[in-house]
Amino acid sequence: MKFKYTDYMRNIFFIISYLFIFSISQAQEKFTLSGYVRDGGTGEELIGVTVLVKETAAGIVSNPYGFYSLTLPRGKYTIQFRYLGFKTEQKEIALDKNIEMNINLQEELVELDDIVVTAEKENVNITDIQMSKNEINIQQIKKLPALFGEPDIIKTIQMMPGVVSAGEGNSSFFVRGGSADQNLILIDEAPIYDPSHVFGLFSVFNANAIKSSELYKGGIPSRFGGRLSSILEVRTKDGNNRKFGGNAGIGLLSANLMLEGPIKLGRPRGKDQEENSSFIISVRRSYIDLLLRAAKNAAKNKKNEIYNNMVYFYDINAKVNWRPNQRNRFFLAVYSGRDDFKLEGNFGFGWGNRTATFRWNHLFNDRLFSNTSLIASNFDFELGSDEKINGFEWISNIQEYSFKKDLNYFISPKMTLDFGYHLTYRRFTPGKVTPVKGSAFKAIDMQKEFALEHGLYAGLQHQLTGRFTLHYGARLSVLQKIGKQTVYFYKGKLGSAKPVRTGSKDFGSFENIKTYVNPEPRLSARYLLGQASIKASYNRMVQNTHLVSGGTVPVPFNTWSSSGFHLRPQIADQFALGYFRNFNDNTYEFSAETFYKDMRSVTDFADNAQLTFNKDLVTEFRQGKSRAYGLELMIQKKKGKLTGFMAYTWAKVERTIPGVNQGKTFPANHDRRNNLNMVATYEHNDKWSFGANFTYTTGRPITLPAGSYEFGNNGARIVDIITERNGFRLAPFHRMDISATLVPRKNKDRKYKTSWVFSLYTVSSRRNPFTIYTTNTAKKGKKARLISLFPILPSVTYNIKF
Repeated sequence: MKFKYTDYMRNIFFIISYLFIFSISQAQEKFTLSGYVRDGGTGEELIGVTVLVKETAAGIVSNPYGFYSLTLPRGKYTIQFRYLGFKTEQKEIALDKNIEMNINLQEELVELDDIVVTAEKENVNITDIQMSKNEINIQQIKKLPALFGEPDIIKTIQMMPGVVSAGEGNSSFFVRGGSADQNLILIDEAPIYDPSHVFGLFSVFNANAIKSSELYKGGIPSRFGGRLSSILEVRTKDGNNRKFGGNAGIGLLSANLMLEGPIKLGRPRGKDQEENSSFIISVRRSYIDLLLRAAKNAAKNKKNEIYNNMVYFYDINAKVNWRPNQRNRFFLAVYSGRDDFKLEGNFGFGWGNRTATFRWNHLFNDRLFSNTSLIASNFDFELGSDEKINGFEWISNIQEYSFKKDLNYFISPKMTLDFGYHLTYRRFTPGKVTPVKGSAFKAIDMQKEFALEHGLYAGLQHQLTGRFTLHYGARLSVLQKIGKQTVYFYKGKLGSAKPVRTGSKDFGSFENIKTYVNPEPRLSARYLLGQASIKASYNRMVQNTHLVSGGTVPVPFNTWSSSGFHLRPQIADQFALGYFRNFNDNTYEFSAETFYKDMRSVTDFADNAQLTFNKDLVTEFRQGKSRAYGLELMIQKKKGKLTGFMAYTWAKVERTIPGVNQGKTFPANHDRRNNLNMVATYEHNDKWSFGANFTYTTGRPITLPAGSYEFGNNGARIVDIITERNGFRLAPFHRMDISATLVPRKNKDRKYKTSWVFSLYTVSSRRNPFTIYTTNTAKKGKKARLISLFPILPSVTYNIKF
């Protein structure tokens, strides 16, 4: 039976309408308790607060904007609000009418003689239906060892079960067999296409600006789409609407400053007027270039080449928000970050991300919450040279503009409906070269691409019994490849050694070239077993963007392409099963998950493909199958002076792509079978705390030539002989880092607080293998050289909070 887009949409709307009618019919003689849960110290809305009804043992969690809603029969109830690091708040209510109740939670004060780290709900890892999700604790990250003293959520994510890093000093990560470009990275709902600074030594996320971060590896909710493997959702702070404050820090390579506070708008209307609006701005910048410039000015020999090499990065996070009343709130968040390099005075390159998000939260009634977002994102990179003979400027970018409408309908404590519509417009500029005056370079302007992507979704969380809960839904992905563009046709199958154009067709602006319609069903289930639970999930994901990269990991100089006339969308089906249990009064949390992921139309490229300025680039694409499966084990210690986790992953990733490796199955670039990670923090007293981490991974696969041959006059050209894709492996990787945090006791009597963070990166000074490159010479033949990055690296960071 042929799939029909209109029938699928009609079924989704029928289900939504039925649930609305059902809920209204069941709502008689019932009343609703609703409101926002906020941080009592800063006024920030808190995400994922557990709101529990003690009499019924039912409950919900606050949505991503801090809103909650409970609809219950008339009666008296005890409501508890629980959240990580905050005191539990308990309210007695008589529910005989609809009640609006906003809650301010106070931060938990920790007694060092008997440290207890509170949790949202101490067994939330068991009771929550969501599996394959990791929440990143920002405060813990700041106490862990960091490269050059820069706390980094990406480096912590790389240590989670099911996640593999690209190697030393790299911000790329691979989730459950997917490639790095199959991760959707969001900051305030806007996509980040390259999350790296200084080629991956640091990420674009400034820890001082982050409010929350969550990584979804499986059981992905219906509201997310666009990537095959994972969703990393990062939200920045809204700003303290109680008082002005901030913090600053300086490390070996960079400094940062964060300021936040309330904004008073117009004439005060009451004692809470100052809480209706706030701002936050956070700035971080490296200063290597400033040191080099100062050294050059002081040096006698100013012609030394090292002074002509300039490098720096910066990023800025800013947000303002305004709450005119209890039913409406507006946000405007922006991010701008960039890296710039200048080598020997005349050659330079750089890349950066810029995003802007406007959000409107609206409460239609005490059970229906709406979020409307307008989002803009731009990623670009550029190369250039000022040389008179070979001077040029090369620019490439991808621009994205989105409209999102998301709604949460709180039907009852046992049933919550999420639904919405997303529309995204993308413009791809693969490359444009402009020669400088007098240069021998020729102007090149690669053809731009345009696409519209629609996403319609609905998801229902339904507690069927006290033990059994389901979350089921679907997303409909519709891609329209549109003009203005010229589509070329080729003789025979794509992938031939010498493609021959046979014709072309011109498409006007916004004229439809190709449409792909793909349903994405989602299903999660949880069954309670006392202090344990069993969870299962299935999700289908569709990805309509493709990374144009010939290397192992993405670098800023890769470009992106859209699915279209010659390139099909990538599709993945993932199944996961997990067992979750707590021990010793919830002190220890244990989880075991196994997964299987089947991917189709995965994109790769022919051996020795020409990817730069190739107007017939589609002929270099190869699409085939990939599969990944594995086991993930994790144990966490949540209470006491010593806390942390240990995670082990065994996984296998292989690909079979016609036209690559002679059609034979080969291991993916990120197939690292064994991964062991350990993270620990120790609170010695109110002055000193210590952190450590250890990581071990199997060496990654690599393609190396088995030999070479010469042809042409006097061996004019030497060509490598490649016998097998990823037929070799680098040596295993392991590293241990340690840190110490000092908080002077004299802080107790000050309005501002200071701290020092000392760390040692790669304690053993092991030179871990990063890659191998080979060279050919007519006299010495082929030579291979192993590249490693870092020896032992000490660092110190000074922080101040006011």
